[in-house]
Amino acid sequence: MDRSIGKVRRSIADSHETSSMDFLLHLQFLEVSKALASFQSQPNDLSPMLPMFAHAPLQPAQLPPGEIPGLYIHIPFCFHKCHYCDFYSITRQTPERMTRFVSLILREANQWRTVQKAGDGKSSSRPLRPHTIFFGGGTPSLLPIDEMRRLILGLRDRYDLSRVDEWTVECNPATVTAEYCAMLRELGVTRLSFGAQSFNATELKMLERHHDPEDVPRSIELARAAGFERLNVDLIYAIPGQDMTSWMESLEAAIRLGTSHLSCYGLTYESNTPMAVKKRLGQFQGVEEGIELEMFHATRARLKHAGLTAYEISNYAVPGEECRHNLVYWSGENYIGLGPSAASHVEGTRWRNRPHLGEWESAVESGGLPAIEVETLSPPHRAGELAYLQLRLTRGVQFADFARRTGCDARTLFADPLTTLSRNGLLRVDEHGFRLTESGLNVADAIAAEFLILTQ
Repeated sequence: MDRSIGKVRRSIADSHETSSMDFLLHLQFLEVSKALASFQSQPNDLSPMLPMFAHAPLQPAQLPPGEIPGLYIHIPFCFHKCHYCDFYSITRQTPERMTRFVSLILREANQWRTVQKAGDGKSSSRPLRPHTIFFGGGTPSLLPIDEMRRLILGLRDRYDLSRVDEWTVECNPATVTAEYCAMLRELGVTRLSFGAQSFNATELKMLERHHDPEDVPRSIELARAAGFERLNVDLIYAIPGQDMTSWMESLEAAIRLGTSHLSCYGLTYESNTPMAVKKRLGQFQGVEEGIELEMFHATRARLKHAGLTAYEISNYAVPGEECRHNLVYWSGENYIGLGPSAASHVEGTRWRNRPHLGEWESAVESGGLPAIEVETLSPPHRAGELAYLQLRLTRGVQFADFARRTGCDARTLFADPLTTLSRNGLLRVDEHGFRLTESGLNVADAIAAEFLILTQ
C-alpha cells in the first residue's frame, strides 16, 4: 500500500488498513509511469469535477464469469480531514446527506445482485456471494447508528452472505460507543479496525488526529464487551519529530492491548495533502530514511517476538488472524467496490467509481454504474501486476498458484529478474516460488516494479 517507488514499504496502501484499496486504485488504473507516482482522490465536494458520462460504460453482464470473494463499501464521511490522508473523504455533512448516501449505496448494490456464473460454460448468473466484507473510508462509524443498521440489513437483503467469514468495519476511537459496537456485532460484523496511529499526544497533533491516546484502549474494551474477538489497530511510524524511542513506546502500547492484528505503516507525503505542502515549505523535517528503515526492521523483530508474524510488508497477525479481505487484494482475486472512489476487479477487468460524492450520486440516481477508467488487462500485463501484488506478501509468489491464475510460467516469464535479483541477495527463489529477502524489503517497490515494467 505504498506510495513512492524508491521508499521501502510504500505501495499505496501505507495509510491505514483500507489503504489496500488506495493501493489498488493507484496500481490498477494508471499506466506504469503513473503507477510509480501517487494517485490523488478529490479532497472534497468542491474539487474540480471529472467529465460526466450520460450512461455508465460498464454493465455487470459484460464481465467475465468468476467467483467474487471480496465486497468493499467506501463510506467517505469524516469528522475532520487528517493532514496526511489522501483517501477520498468529505467533512461537515448533514444527517440528511448521510441518509441519502445509504439509500444510494443500496441502489448501487442492486446492480450487483447477480454476477456471471463460472464453470458451467454457459451464459448464466447467480447471486453475489462474497466471502469477506470491508467498510472503509472516511470514517464508517461516523454514520448514524440507524443508518449503519439500515445499510447492513440492506446488504443482507440483496446478497447471499452465507459464506461471509470476515466482516470488518473501521471505527474512530474517539467516537465509537458501546451501543454502536453492540449493534455491529448483533448484525454480523466480526472484526473492527481502530486507527490509533500513535500513542503520543504530540505526534497525534502533528498528524491532525482528533483523538487522545487513552481513547484507543477504551474503544478496545468496548469492542470486546460487545463480543468482538478479532480486532486490528493501525499505527504510523516516521512521524515528524518521532524518534526510535517514541516509536517503540507506541508499539509497546499497541502490543499491550493484546489484539490479534496490527498494521504498521511508514508515513508518506502525498502530493497536495496539507502535510506534504508544509514539508515543501520547510515547516518541518521528515524522519531520515535510514531511521525509518531502522524503525521498520525493529518493528518486525519486536512483533515477531510478541507472536504477531509479518504476513505482508505492513501487516502483522497471530497465525490465522490475517485480514482475509486484504488478502483478496494481495492475492489478485476478484472484488466489487461500492461507493465513491471504490475500486473493483473481476477476472482482469477493473475500474473505479467516481471519486466525488456528487458525481457518484448523480450516476447512481441515473440508473447506471458510476464506473470510470474501465480497463481489461492483457494476460502479460495481468501477470506482471499479480507478481507486483504478491511480492508484498511474506509467502511471495508461488509458481503453481501463479500459473493457475495467469496461465503463465513465472520462471520463464521472469527469468532475467529472478536470476539477477536472487544473485544480488534481494530475492529468495526455490522450487515453490520466490519472495523478498530481508535486504529486498528495503527496496521492495523498486523490485516489484521490475516485474511490472517487464510485462508492459
